[in-house]
Amino acid sequence: MNPILEVKNINKQYANHIALKDVSLIVEPQKIFGLLGPNGAGKTSLIRIINQITGPDSGEVLFNGERLSPKHVDFIGYLPEERGLYKKMSVGEQVMYLAQLKGLKKHDAKAKLKEWFKKFEIESWWDKKIEELSKGMQQKIQFIVTVLHEPKLLILDEPFSGFDPINAQLIKKEILELREKGATIIFSTHNMGSVEELCDNIALINKAEKLLDGSVKEIRKNYQSNTYHITFKGNLIGFTNAVWAGAEFLDKKSDGDVHSVTVKMLRQNKPNDLLEAVLSNAEILSFNEIVPSMNDIFISVVENKQTANTQSSFTE
Repeated sequence: MNPILEVKNINKQYANHIALKDVSLIVEPQKIFGLLGPNGAGKTSLIRIINQITGPDSGEVLFNGERLSPKHVDFIGYLPEERGLYKKMSVGEQVMYLAQLKGLKKHDAKAKLKEWFKKFEIESWWDKKIEELSKGMQQKIQFIVTVLHEPKLLILDEPFSGFDPINAQLIKKEILELREKGATIIFSTHNMGSVEELCDNIALINKAEKLLDGSVKEIRKNYQSNTYHITFKGNLIGFTNAVWAGAEFLDKKSDGDVHSVTVKMLRQNKPNDLLEAVLSNAEILSFNEIVPSMNDIFISVVENKQTANTQSSFTE
């Protein structure tokens, strides 16, 4: 299946600030693609280029295999982090106006909006002024307008900003449903935690450069530390002696005869080897692999990049 979006060697500079440096991405159809990185990394600059708000200094963007052009705007929905609603307008006037800008006829727009307002249980908001709404309430309205014309590609910049946990979960559910119905979603955030349950693929951007990309599953697999947390009953000294040659102890805690240890497997040793070694000395209560979070991976990649840059500067 061909990519819905290809970003090829994009460079962008504002005065003395380099916003994007030779960034390339491939976004596959009907996937949720996480564009991750701290504030100021270059994510919003890339999103503005995809939305044709600004242009790249060099490089190109392809949409469904075609060079990106104004005709593709109708196939893209964009939810910016900044609020873009007219405060003095009523909610109903605002959403009808924006829906018709997206090409929907008045009758169709009103019918679809009523469905979404009912789904979000916000029918009573129709006659309220935008300025009466909280930040989260405004974000709900903008989310509805963004998805109303059923775009092929949705670009969501910090979509959970301003939401309480209940409403954040509601939006997550809608994002997953939109993917199931055929939409492709680019989800830009500096919050690594929200990526784990949503994204199929990700790209990590820091200081204008792409540091890492790929499927979430593969990336986490590649960054496994072969570290395990074990809780057991038994003799701690006997346990330690049984595994000392095959694992490194990173942490030990005891509460009476219940012990918790964190160990890193050494060489080619496997979890089964460790269990086999200790079963005669311990009653295993729990045995869990410690899988690095996306935040852990990001920190590791950034630190490795900084180390490589430092070493390179010394050798020049």
